[in-house]
Amino acid sequence: MKVALLGLPQAGKRTMFTLLTGRNIPEGRKEEEIVEGHAPVRDPRVDRISALVKPQRTKYAETVFLLCPDIIEGSNERFWLEAARRCELLCMVVRAFTSDVVYHPRETVDPKRDRANLETELMLADLELVEKRLERIGKEKRAGQNHLQVVEERTLQKCKQAIESEQKPGTLKLDSEESASMRNLGLLTLKPIIWTYNVDEQDVKEDGVDPVTISCKIEQEIMAIADAEERRQYLAALGLTSSGVDRMNRAAYDTLGLMSFYTMGEDEVRAWTIRKGSTAPVAAGKIHTDIERGFIRVEIVKYDDLTVAGSESAVKAQGKTQLKGKDYIIEDGDICEIRHNA
Repeated sequence: MKVALLGLPQAGKRTMFTLLTGRNIPEGRKEEEIVEGHAPVRDPRVDRISALVKPQRTKYAETVFLLCPDIIEGSNERFWLEAARRCELLCMVVRAFTSDVVYHPRETVDPKRDRANLETELMLADLELVEKRLERIGKEKRAGQNHLQVVEERTLQKCKQAIESEQKPGTLKLDSEESASMRNLGLLTLKPIIWTYNVDEQDVKEDGVDPVTISCKIEQEIMAIADAEERRQYLAALGLTSSGVDRMNRAAYDTLGLMSFYTMGEDEVRAWTIRKGSTAPVAAGKIHTDIERGFIRVEIVKYDDLTVAGSESAVKAQGKTQLKGKDYIIEDGDICEIRHNA
């Protein structure tokens, strides 16, 4: 999963990127440069399985974050655009914190205004794409058009009219061919979005996912605490049960309809990411394509059964393991041992 971190200047994107990925921004970074980092998805179920199995290593699922250049209102230089189009999810970072030392480009902190301006910038970027494609089609159709090209031009015209009327293309009523054509356009306004507000310490809330509220100041303090129990107590003192970084990762999973399954053994306990509704062979393919091709069946241990029984052998002794075939739909939290032809 690739997520684009986007926002106006001084919103806290760079700090958030470092908190998520542990990667510092290179010195001398150019204005148009994209920085990529990998963020572990902290999962208490992975920790619990590891505590029982005691493997040589533990591996969390990971999210790839792309720190994009600033979105500059009214600018035709959109250095952030192509990277954003390559991502499955947009994380729009909005400044909602006050500071005497961090300036705001608009001089005042107004997250509602800034969010509206960011939405406008996404619409303008899509309008530019639509107009360029229409221009290209205008040149190409002199030699004639096939049916799919006619559909594409019709769809583009509808999108252009919608955006110029301040209507998102995703709200258009299209026929099946037009809908298929629009999916291929790569419009930003059709991508899933998480709105993340960088707030003052007292404004952090855990309820809801729009917006996700994070205080980068609190997150920096949390990251400085090495001991997990001390970290938990610190969060509890603030009235929180999880860090903002963890909540943002969960919001990304929920928005994209993702979930985790696990593999476990003496060498490794690991979380894997799949879309909800995936079959066992698809899950096997996440581990290795050869395993998907040679899939025979999967042995399932339910997470709750493992934690109650205390070990895999105890689950088996209780007769609670399940053997499933190719049609089995993996459930969130399943611990899988996949049997396959070499």
